[in-house]
Amino acid sequence: MKRQKRDPSARAFGKGYQAGIAGRSRSFCPHGDGDARQQWLSGWREARTDHWDGLNLAAHVQKLNNFHHP
Repeated sequence: MKRQKRDPSARAFGKGYQAGIAGRSRSFCPHGDGDARQQWLSGWREARTDHWDGLNLAAHVQKLNNFHHP
């Protein structure tokens, strides 16, 4: 069975979310500009907000799974 490629913007969002959860600075964004950068930064912002709001690790994992499996 062939695997479908993930949507690049969803992947960028998920990677940004992971970076935000890990406490990385947004300057670690690997994208120079464009939609991928915007998605990565959106994921990073959401992760930082979730962290500040006190979401636990299980909630973070649940969110990441939802990003990868629409």
